[in-house]
Amino acid sequence: MMRKKPQVSICAVVLLLLQLTTTSLGDDGSVMLKLAQSLQNLPSDWSSTSSTGYCRWTGINCDNSNRVTSISLAKSGLSGTLSPEISSLTQLETLSFQINNIAGAIPSLANATSLQDIYLDNNNFTSVPTGCFDGLTNLQVLSLSDNPNLAPWPFPNELTKSTSLTTLYMDNANIFGLIPDFFDSFSNLQNLRLSYNNFTGSLPASFAKSDIQNLWMNDQQLGLSGTLDVLSGMTQLRQVWLHKNQFTGPIPDLSKCESLFDLSLRDNQLTGVVPASVISLPALLNISLQNNKLQGPYPLFPSKVQKVSLDHNNFCKNSSDAATPCDPQVTTLLQIAGDMGYPAILSDSWEGNNACDGWPFVTCSQGRIIIINLANKHLAGKISPAYANLTSLKNLYLQQNNLTGPIPDGLTKLASLQNLDVSNNNLSGKVPDFGSNVKFTVSPGNPFIGTNVDTTPGGAGTPGSKPSGPSGSPAASSKSKLSVGTIVAIVVVVVIFIAVVFFVVYKFIARRKHRKFGRVKNPEVGNEMNKNGVTGGNGTNGYNGVPSELHSQSSGDVSDRHLFEGGNVAISIEVLRQVTDNFSEANILGRGGFGVVYGGELPDGTKIAVKRMESNTMGNKGLSEFQAEIAVLTKVRHRHLVALLGYCINGSERLLVYEYMPRGTLAQHLFEWHDHGYTPLTWKQRVTIALDVARGVEYLHSLAQQSFIHRDLKPSNILIGDDMRAKVADFGLVKNAPDGKYSVETRLAGTFGYLAPEYAATGRVTTKIDVYAFGVVLMETITGRKALDDTMPDDRAHLVTWFRRVLISKENIPKAIDPNLNLDEETIESIYRVAELAGHCTAREPQQRPDMGHAVNVLGPLVEQWKPATREDEDGYGIDLHMSLPQALQRWQANEGTSTMFGDMSSSYSQSHSSIPSKPSGFADTFNSADCR
Repeated sequence: MMRKKPQVSICAVVLLLLQLTTTSLGDDGSVMLKLAQSLQNLPSDWSSTSSTGYCRWTGINCDNSNRVTSISLAKSGLSGTLSPEISSLTQLETLSFQINNIAGAIPSLANATSLQDIYLDNNNFTSVPTGCFDGLTNLQVLSLSDNPNLAPWPFPNELTKSTSLTTLYMDNANIFGLIPDFFDSFSNLQNLRLSYNNFTGSLPASFAKSDIQNLWMNDQQLGLSGTLDVLSGMTQLRQVWLHKNQFTGPIPDLSKCESLFDLSLRDNQLTGVVPASVISLPALLNISLQNNKLQGPYPLFPSKVQKVSLDHNNFCKNSSDAATPCDPQVTTLLQIAGDMGYPAILSDSWEGNNACDGWPFVTCSQGRIIIINLANKHLAGKISPAYANLTSLKNLYLQQNNLTGPIPDGLTKLASLQNLDVSNNNLSGKVPDFGSNVKFTVSPGNPFIGTNVDTTPGGAGTPGSKPSGPSGSPAASSKSKLSVGTIVAIVVVVVIFIAVVFFVVYKFIARRKHRKFGRVKNPEVGNEMNKNGVTGGNGTNGYNGVPSELHSQSSGDVSDRHLFEGGNVAISIEVLRQVTDNFSEANILGRGGFGVVYGGELPDGTKIAVKRMESNTMGNKGLSEFQAEIAVLTKVRHRHLVALLGYCINGSERLLVYEYMPRGTLAQHLFEWHDHGYTPLTWKQRVTIALDVARGVEYLHSLAQQSFIHRDLKPSNILIGDDMRAKVADFGLVKNAPDGKYSVETRLAGTFGYLAPEYAATGRVTTKIDVYAFGVVLMETITGRKALDDTMPDDRAHLVTWFRRVLISKENIPKAIDPNLNLDEETIESIYRVAELAGHCTAREPQQRPDMGHAVNVLGPLVEQWKPATREDEDGYGIDLHMSLPQALQRWQANEGTSTMFGDMSSSYSQSHSSIPSKPSGFADTFNSADCR
């Protein structure tokens, strides 16, 4: 008897399907209900009590099985948080909550493998969980930009699994640390935007193995560093924004980047000649290179390039002579610098088109270079064959560097050469025969000279036969082949031996050469700095090269010399006593509320300013806090900010060493010009100085909102150089208070900022305090009167109060102008514009004051109308109309025709908001010392 097959009831199948459907509906429904309960200000058709009909809610898309595939609620005014259950929506492909006010932690989206697009930018999220994006193998777009309240977090390394990623936007998201070197994992990545974060270090080499088209890494808090060489291999590039970092070295060859149309490298430390490959880029439309250290001829870009910004570099000529070559001797020196990687010390030192016009390290006779002394400048690279072009060269000193490669044979053809010192480098190759008329010094050092060992960085390092020496005697040759391991062992032993010998010899020479300075007798400095891990022993360059000179003179013992991270030098108190004549009264440059500033001169003629802080102002601040501030101030480099060169810790005393500005302060030129033998400043000079100051303060603000505060913005802290360029001095950091605002140390009462109404009521500092102080400086510049003058009647003693009354009627202004100014119609109109700006800057309410970017845009055109034709004048009045932040420029353009200054001085800016990105939380917390500003 045949058995019957079991029959499956149709009803059972239907019930099973219904059960499965109900289960899946219940899962997504419960998640959507949780999401609705976590959010606020929901669309009207959402429910926080029932998930019925969730697939019909605004912004929700579902598939045929009622599984949620898309949540799109951009610009919906949402607040609250995102429930962590959202990752359970396993069919979710698009998550879009950008431009809302959602806070709290970003929920972990790990293993939501269907997700393709995530848009969470422009919100108030506070944290990102570890592994948040792990397993998102289908992810194509991730946008977290403009979440400044996020706690500091590193780049999410788990994204390497998202190999389909095409767009990654995480700018202004408080990410810190190194950029990971795994971008070759993203074979589809085209858009990478990581601006306004706190990335440090260099650009990763794996960038060159990606297909990135649009790269935005600008405005890092402390600045990315290293070279830009990786860009050469990024052949798909279309737009590159790397401005406002700390990149060094030359602009690389970009000839393979044929689609590049927008290149912004401004506000870095780039050196060298602008390469022809950049000038001739076929698609280039915009290029910004201003505020670097670029050299060589002033570049001439084709007319198709719509925007070119090149100001504030070290070109040998100005724009009127664009594309014309430099003087032959200047060209030769640039070739020499190029073979050493265009070191910054030579860019800072070698400006203009006449190498015999006071160029450091160069001595001339009758217009011809006869001596080049680049000894002990921490230079790398090779000895350039271009030295052979300097036919009058007598003495060439290159010792105590890290030069590699061979000595060019062409140097033997210099008929006038008398001395050549290349000792203590790492040279190799054949030794040229210079003859008996040349004193040739090649040792100590150079252990591989006379061999074919490649000593260049990354060289093979394989020894070959030894050629003839300078006397022509044959060199010994090895008749047996050694194994690679044996050769490496020999090389290592030799290098260690030479290093020991070099160290001993160097100590002996340094002690004899610099014995007049004595040893650093300050164990506190050495011990405490070693404890904090900031001792440097490699002699790296300091800012503008000056610290390296101080370094070599501080002591003969390496253990007594300390370099700070970033290059600033710890200088012994003995050295500072020597160069200031034991802090002589005759060397006092000025007195402040927290110390005395002394002038000093180094043995090589370099002038410095030493700020000696009063011991009783130090309080109990720790050394680590002082070091932290020095480390940050090292990164603050700008044409219009005084450079910090070094520091000294002597017991409880703190000293700071700055660059010297020879023409004194703005206050001396405005109020005490007759006492110093000055002539009154012209209006053109005053406006140019004001523009320089505005640019310097704008730069501080752009680093990180309110993390850097110009602490003493008044004429006595605006310094002027020989070229009548102004620099802002004495700036520092303020504390981050628990409520997110910024507390003010009591010594801030010494600044013009204390005149601002909100300072008197709350004691809080914002960038708008700086704007107020700048407005006071403008008023002093116009009137020639001090901000507070007890000799005046009570109704005129307070400059701001009096001058704002003057501004009520335009006809009153000529009566308030400094009588030392020669007025004509053009000058009067210019003064009206500056007076209007001063009124806006000193508006009673902070939100009614403009940003410093607006001040730059008002003052810039006033200087432009006097832009001179001669190079000498341009050095004094050169302008740059492209330094302001783009948002500030747009605001100025929008408000340009709406000013009602003489009727209502504040209405034009009643809606003004800061153009500076919000400061990522936590940035200022570390840097809160009240010392040594």
